[in-house]
Amino acid sequence: MIRFDRVAKRYPSGREALAEVSFEVGAGEMVFLTGHSGAGKSTVLKLIGLVERATRGQVLVGGQNLAGIARAGVPYYRRQIGMVFQDHKLLHDRPVWDNVALPLVIAGVPRREADRRVRAALDQVGLLGRERGFPIELSTGEQQRVGIARAVVGKPPILIADEPTGNLDPDLALEVMKLFRRFNEVGVTVVIASHDVHLVERFGVRRVALAGGRVVEAEAATGAGAAAAPSSPSSAPKPPATDAGGARA
Repeated sequence: MIRFDRVAKRYPSGREALAEVSFEVGAGEMVFLTGHSGAGKSTVLKLIGLVERATRGQVLVGGQNLAGIARAGVPYYRRQIGMVFQDHKLLHDRPVWDNVALPLVIAGVPRREADRRVRAALDQVGLLGRERGFPIELSTGEQQRVGIARAVVGKPPILIADEPTGNLDPDLALEVMKLFRRFNEVGVTVVIASHDVHLVERFGVRRVALAGGRVVEAEAATGAGAAAAPSSPSSAPKPPATDAGGARA
């Protein structure tokens, strides 16, 4: 499902965020990216989400080399990726319904269908009935769950999360991680960046450890993803034709 092959990321300043990074994530698998702050975890997720592009090497998702996706094709590609952020990135002047529905509105989903999906997503994270409230009325944990509902409302086959429990107390952090596990159990491929080793160990799933932009430990895929209900890559929108050589976003 996801493969990094000798990937490097160097910024114009000369800072090398990643160097020779190689690992794989199987379809339907749940994997944690671990390491201290600055290890390169967030950069890996940005490359998967095409927020940034690799300087060298190949990033493949669903067999597709992301370097070949033109700028115009990025929004279509991202419809198969649900993204969850540590700081939630919610629109605080809009109600919960609007925040969760945003990916559907952008995709042109009809209002009735969008309402059904938003309510289903909020039900999955335990917030059904709060759709007319505003983010400021919610606790930090509830705001994070709104972010998760927004990430899954489009039914993406891949879910990535960058330190989703970084601002939560241990009990809330565990509850949020259990949500990710639940989505994984129905076939969603989940990749989570976390520095909380103790929390990660409670889930007993594969880890890819990074330090200084390099992979320092990566267990081989165990095939656990194959045992989970498969996601449906055929439902992912196809991006437009690529630019020659692959345009840079």
